[in-house]
Amino acid sequence: MDDLIQVKNISAGYGPRTVLKDVSFNINKGDFIGIIGPNGSGKSTLIRAISRVLKPFNGEILLNNRDIYCLDSRMVAKNIAVVLQETPVNFAFSVFEMVLMGRAPHLGRLELEGKKDFEIVRSCLSLTDTFHLAERDINELSGGERQRVIIAKALAQRPQILLLDEPVAHLDINHQIEISNLIKRLSIENDLTVMMVTHDLNLAADYCQRLILLKEGRIYAGGLPKEVITAQTIKDVYGAKCMVKTNPVTGAPLVIRNIYEGGN
Repeated sequence: MDDLIQVKNISAGYGPRTVLKDVSFNINKGDFIGIIGPNGSGKSTLIRAISRVLKPFNGEILLNNRDIYCLDSRMVAKNIAVVLQETPVNFAFSVFEMVLMGRAPHLGRLELEGKKDFEIVRSCLSLTDTFHLAERDINELSGGERQRVIIAKALAQRPQILLLDEPVAHLDINHQIEISNLIKRLSIENDLTVMMVTHDLNLAADYCQRLILLKEGRIYAGGLPKEVITAQTIKDVYGAKCMVKTNPVTGAPLVIRNIYEGGN
């Protein structure tokens, strides 16, 4: 497979504090990678580094074999789209207007959107089942509807890679499943490469092809979900005693928390 992203020995952080330490891995075309790990392990910092929000102290990140920090920001936006836990919107944009903003990297200075851009927006609204919301105010939507619209906006960029930072963290279980199914479907049907940060180990195991487990800013384990999510790795990284079974529906690892062990 072709390497779309190569992360080579990067260290990154904030001010004098180093959060990521000597991290290396590749993202191949068509991958669906999950980034897991406890709070403070560097998951969101990694997303920020790859999306050019936070420049690493050292190391390099290559996009199609070119240093991402040497590329024009519009070029990066044409290839990489980002969806966060929450995207604040301070104005009363309609859903259609919000998704249309995703076309900005493809427009020249002072260039107005044209027929092609409107067609792409309608297509993205249809893909995310939000077409019927097109005229609604983005701030009037439910959490699940709003997150589908934000994903539609990301898709309107026509990216090769979709980065998601806890995209279902604040949603109820129904919307978590709905959004996760949507992302998985888009990755398959649209040949979209996905990297998703999540705290939910069972969600990561069910939806991701490959996992990267971070501990204290370093990669502790990487590989197939069944290789990464084990009772021993959970104990080593999270300090929690859990049982790991096989999900009878998906065949993926299923983490069962040991709530009570008995004793005094």
